[in-house]
Amino acid sequence: MSLHEISPTELRLKPFTAFDRDWALVAAGDEDGFNMMTVSWGGVGTFWQRPVATVYIRSSRYTKTFVDSHDLFSVSFLTPGHRKALNLCGTVSGRDVDKVAKSGLTSVFLSGGQDVPEVPSFAEAALVLICRKALVIPLAPETFIDPDAKDAMYGGADMDNYHTMYIGYVEKAYSSATK
Repeated sequence: MSLHEISPTELRLKPFTAFDRDWALVAAGDEDGFNMMTVSWGGVGTFWQRPVATVYIRSSRYTKTFVDSHDLFSVSFLTPGHRKALNLCGTVSGRDVDKVAKSGLTSVFLSGGQDVPEVPSFAEAALVLICRKALVIPLAPETFIDPDAKDAMYGGADMDNYHTMYIGYVEKAYSSATK
């Protein structure tokens, strides 16, 4: 299957299933170097009167350095049958492993828009959102309203390994579905 550009308003996505159950890959970087990771926290919607995608990345993740140092990132929802690759990309670090080679995924670089570099994604994607960072907010325990969140999400091995929330304008959307 090949990816073709669609309007973000054409998305047919069940966001709660797509993120929480099916998962997605977030990737950033360029052809000289990039990394990706699996995310299960995220969403899509409207922010500042524009279509956006939101993802959350822990401070310890190698992919965060790529997202932080580039204006654009991709959110790729893979076609069915790639759970093993998603598991791998969520459990090993690109610092130590070539995740593209080990996962069996095929990297592709998609246009992020006029006069901008291409953004890493994957040929196995059913849907790709190319996002330009609009807002970056580190999560901090003093802002938590839910009193159980800190212990549940940031205890044990993840003690103080807080997420950063990235809201990105959806600049381009690509689909593998037949036109």
